[in-house]
Amino acid sequence: MDVGLVCDQCSAFNEMGVQTCVRCGSSVSLDGDEFDARTDVGPGPSREPAPSSPPPSRTSTEFVNCPVCGDQVIKGHKFCGNCGSRMPVSEPYGGHVAAQAQGSGPARASGPAPAIDKSVSRRTLYFGAIQAARAKLTVIRGDGLDGVSFNLAGEEHLAGRVDCPLLFPDDPFLSPVHCNFFYRNGQLVVRDESSANGVYVRISGSRPIAFGSRFLVGEQLLEAEQVDPAGLDEAVEDGTYFFASPRRPSRLRVVQRLRGGDTGMAHRAVSDVVTIGREGNDLDFPDDPFISGHHARVTWDGQQLILTDLGSKNGTFLRVAGEQVLQHGDYVFMGQQLLRVEVV
Repeated sequence: MDVGLVCDQCSAFNEMGVQTCVRCGSSVSLDGDEFDARTDVGPGPSREPAPSSPPPSRTSTEFVNCPVCGDQVIKGHKFCGNCGSRMPVSEPYGGHVAAQAQGSGPARASGPAPAIDKSVSRRTLYFGAIQAARAKLTVIRGDGLDGVSFNLAGEEHLAGRVDCPLLFPDDPFLSPVHCNFFYRNGQLVVRDESSANGVYVRISGSRPIAFGSRFLVGEQLLEAEQVDPAGLDEAVEDGTYFFASPRRPSRLRVVQRLRGGDTGMAHRAVSDVVTIGREGNDLDFPDDPFISGHHARVTWDGQQLILTDLGSKNGTFLRVAGEQVLQHGDYVFMGQQLLRVEVV
């Protein structure tokens, strides 16, 4: 095998030690400090720039790695000088730029270049209050369809009849500031702001309640009262007892509260259970179209009072005592407004 130098200008083969090419006269001499691993041995095209085009300074040139073979290519070149692959026109997301060459030549990569990382995260921005809201309230109209919705995108959301974000100016049964919907520990809470008529939340199944609790069945506002099973049965001064119907032994009574504050019907339980509905119950409201045939039941079990919805169509609503955490799908009744809760 012959050993020699290949002319960068005409690719002619020359013997070692000559200063100029025997074919075209171009300089083919080697300076010891400039020789590096990129000089070819034997016949073949040279990969170094021709002497007529002085090579760029390697102390200031930026190099990029070829995405196919990993060889270093001067930044801006369209093709790899080693494998001929097309170089990317642009380098999105921060392409890999080789360090500046040191010493006798540019450092070669020891293996294939790392893959370009295109998974750089980009922050998604919300385009409106709907996206920022963690919950919303939807008004249920009288025909059962959805009405206006309120997106709860802040921290607190007052509802009432005057100057509130959740405003119902035409509802005379709402107080000026009736209640507040707010977030606590990632949960939606409703708080009664000392309103005149209260806030009611639909129950599911059975729920322990206290004596004095008020609840809605259809259009009826009812209250569970505790009574003394023995009662007061004393004679007057002359020893005569008042004659009337005998007392029932139960300690539970359910009372109807009428508009304006009057008391309507009252039923004292026979056996610590009062059933409520449209017909065939202890307490019937046959003219109320929103009450199911067997709607609800109030029970005293000897230790606590329990309110139970009997699978009614329109539900049983219990008045909130102070505040209550709301869940997705809950229904809230205040004034004349029925609201559905949707938690995102």
